[in-house]
Amino acid sequence: MKQLLLLLAAVALISCKGEEKKESLYPADTTQDEGAAPKLTPQQQLGQEIFDGKGNCYTCHKPQQKAIGPAIREIGKIYKEKKGDMVTFLKGNGEPIVDPAQYAVMKTNFYITKTFTDEELKAVEAYIYSIE
Repeated sequence: MKQLLLLLAAVALISCKGEEKKESLYPADTTQDEGAAPKLTPQQQLGQEIFDGKGNCYTCHKPQQKAIGPAIREIGKIYKEKKGDMVTFLKGNGEPIVDPAQYAVMKTNFYITKTFTDEELKAVEAYIYSIE
């Protein structure tokens, strides 16, 4: 059964990679004009770059809507409410608190997130918290 879940997760990741990358919710060149999205801090920008690039997180997590995984906004909201430790979770050392039923799918991605430095993990966390 575990092998089947792992295979399904791998297929889902591979099939998602073929999708076109959508424009970010907060483009890096956003200004503070009235009505514009808030400008990301350097740490949040780094987090977005890792999320969209090296982490390949965008294939399963969209800013405002559930895809394969929960929406980024939902992840941030739940971690804030439950005072969860997102960095520990991404290191593979924490319990799932957002969608425990999807844990097996996310667990397959720890081989990527475990390679991130603490600075990178904190940047991803800051980026996730910036989505409201």
